[in-house]
Amino acid sequence: QVQLVESGGGLVQAGGSLRLSCAASGGTFSTYVMGWFRQAPGKEREFVAAVSWYGGTLYYEDSVKGRFTIFRDNAKNTVSLQMNSLKPEDTAVYYCAAKRGAYNAYPGTYNYWGQGTQVTVSS
Repeated sequence: QVQLVESGGGLVQAGGSLRLSCAASGGTFSTYVMGWFRQAPGKEREFVAAVSWYGGTLYYEDSVKGRFTIFRDNAKNTVSLQMNSLKPEDTAVYYCAAKRGAYNAYPGTYNYWGQGTQVTVSS
């Protein structure tokens, strides 16, 4: 059983930056694909970014490419999401998730989830 705890959310003006972090415990972190998802009010949870178990392959949703960077530290059991040039449409609850096996952008394929952290971008 893997436990995931996110941190780093908050309120920021458009154009600003935030870094989200996710600390994992209770499992073999280095064997999981790690992903970030977000869910805005009234919308479905959507894929944002993911990183392979060894950190060498990165995946991004088109709207965040060039603005967000995902990275992991297997020695510290953490995965982070650096978010730059934030836009009001990035406002959502952001979730960290862990998945066994190969990368997939579909939320239903992820095995473990954090509780989420709120990101609010004001215009």
